[in-house]
Amino acid sequence: MAGSTIRPLHDRGIPGRRTNIDHLVVCPSGVLVIDAKHYQGRPERRVQGGLIRPRTETLIVARRDRTRLVDGVHRQVEHVRAVLDDGALFALPVRGMLCFINADWPLLGASFSIDWVQVLWPRKAVAELRRPGPLTGTAIEAVYQLLKARFPSAV
Repeated sequence: MAGSTIRPLHDRGIPGRRTNIDHLVVCPSGVLVIDAKHYQGRPERRVQGGLIRPRTETLIVARRDRTRLVDGVHRQVEHVRAVLDDGALFALPVRGMLCFINADWPLLGASFSIDWVQVLWPRKAVAELRRPGPLTGTAIEAVYQLLKARFPSAV
């Protein structure tokens, strides 16, 4: 899958933090920050409130509240966004994903977004990586090299 238009970085450390980013992928549609989870059960978005009460969205996996995972992806995206902004790449899209590896996904549809983070399975994530976008091979390589330098290998 990796080639001149899809450049992945796996298990990257965040300088000054004890956490890591599972996967950073530079592709034609921008930069994807992918947090891979080996959870069992069915991921779902639960929406409450609306007209009278504030609307809230909760990520549920196997009947447990896992919304904190969405918050973690947001923090990772913020770190990547800061590096790109430092490199004067303000307009480059950065998207966050939660990819559930062993989850119980239904046969038809089921990926969703919660608070701007895509929640999906591996094959759906690969389809997102292959999505067309404004970046070409030269730009992809330049962004890849910047992220590789700023987010060292965590292993």
